[in-house]
Amino acid sequence: MTTEQQARERKVLDAVPRGLYIDGSWRDASGGRELTVEDPATQESLCRVADASAADAAAALDAAASAQDGWAATPARERGEILRRAFEMLIERTEDLALLMTLEMGKPLVESRAEVVYAAEFFRWFAEEAVRISGRYSADPAGSGRLLTMKQPVGPCLLITPWNFPLAMGTRKVGPAIAAGCTMVLKPAQLTPLSSLGLAQVLEEAGLPPGVLNVVTSSSSGVVMGPLIADRRTRKLSFTGSTPVGQKLIGQAAQNVLRVSMELGGNAPFLVFADADIDAAVEGAMIAKMRNMGESCVAANRFHVAEPVAEEFAAKLAAKMGGMTVGRGTEAGVDVGPLIDDDQRGRVVELVEDAVGRGARVAAGGELPSGRGYFYPPTVLTDVPDRAQILVEEVFGPVAPVAIFTTEDEAVGAANGTEYGLAAYVYTANLDRALRVTERLEAGMVGLNRGRVSNVAGPFGGVKHSGLGREGGVEGIEEYLSTKYVAIQT
Repeated sequence: MTTEQQARERKVLDAVPRGLYIDGSWRDASGGRELTVEDPATQESLCRVADASAADAAAALDAAASAQDGWAATPARERGEILRRAFEMLIERTEDLALLMTLEMGKPLVESRAEVVYAAEFFRWFAEEAVRISGRYSADPAGSGRLLTMKQPVGPCLLITPWNFPLAMGTRKVGPAIAAGCTMVLKPAQLTPLSSLGLAQVLEEAGLPPGVLNVVTSSSSGVVMGPLIADRRTRKLSFTGSTPVGQKLIGQAAQNVLRVSMELGGNAPFLVFADADIDAAVEGAMIAKMRNMGESCVAANRFHVAEPVAEEFAAKLAAKMGGMTVGRGTEAGVDVGPLIDDDQRGRVVELVEDAVGRGARVAAGGELPSGRGYFYPPTVLTDVPDRAQILVEEVFGPVAPVAIFTTEDEAVGAANGTEYGLAAYVYTANLDRALRVTERLEAGMVGLNRGRVSNVAGPFGGVKHSGLGREGGVEGIEEYLSTKYVAIQT
């Protein structure tokens, strides 16, 4: 790394506040506690940020509760204009925010830039949705009165975001909450707090009033968020993360009957039928598998390919993945950055070793590199047996296991044979099959002849153990609105 690059990285890091953002001001954590943010590409410390206590979190909820009535009464146009200004500021600061994200999370700069734009688009989308909140007025069918239905903000919200898309997962929750008139406490992932702090800084400059957004960074989500979930002033919990943690949070939220939105784990199948355009399917597979080093809940987790084209598909996919450049995300020409930490890389290694031990063949990658950083090479496994754990568990890494099917029913059965139902992908040139299969798939989202399903205008979410509720689209703001019905005597 050049001296110039080091200076650039330090400048970007130093520009981001390191404290808690509570009631419109930046403050240290109680007792001056701090946590370390690590660069996963070098395993070196980037900086230290405030490590909130339960008392700090309580102060954040106090601020959100105090600001709720005033924020709910703020005209929708004004709420939308704040989001619009924040959208423009995010776009203007793409380079700095992308570098910040790459440093704390590891993904290549080209992907970080794309995430900043994607994150900003949620603010533009919900800026436009803010003024479209509506109800209805109708006659009583019996003729004895009128029915007025209105939509109102649910109230103070708790938002818990993951480490893999540290900016976009924030705007996808914060955007609709602001648009709907809700205040909130945001708890970003311990591993990637810097993007959320940068987001709070942008919203502050965009004119968001004190108390509407409060950000608490902490090394213990349970310690800081548990008491807030139990607090009667909290009205909603939105969480993105693993299914086991989501199940625990749903149980805690049930005690206070909170509205919950849960975007949980996935195990996305990628189906390739014999009539598919194989080159297009490989290109789609690269997007669906390798975005974010495979650390995505909608990443293609297992590839079920029709027997007549399985060898061709696997060979072309292995050539593509084997030709990718692995390295620190800030370096030019790098396609694949590190995984987030040693635990995550260790799990990927275990799943690959299990599959190979059961008879799978390594067509590309598969060898753990030496040196610093949590790197793992893009890997393709073929002849993967049904009993391999990698077909059952979410790998969350750059590994593509290829299994073979012979009939459509077999393909759909394999795709649905999981407790998860977030995303699925289908490649076929037959329209009848496309409609038939997409209707049968147990998934909240399906990519038909395309490898990307994420879109701010589409409702993101899953079924079964993959979650509850939807984020984005016209449905996204509904998660932050309550329906009130007024019976009118006439």
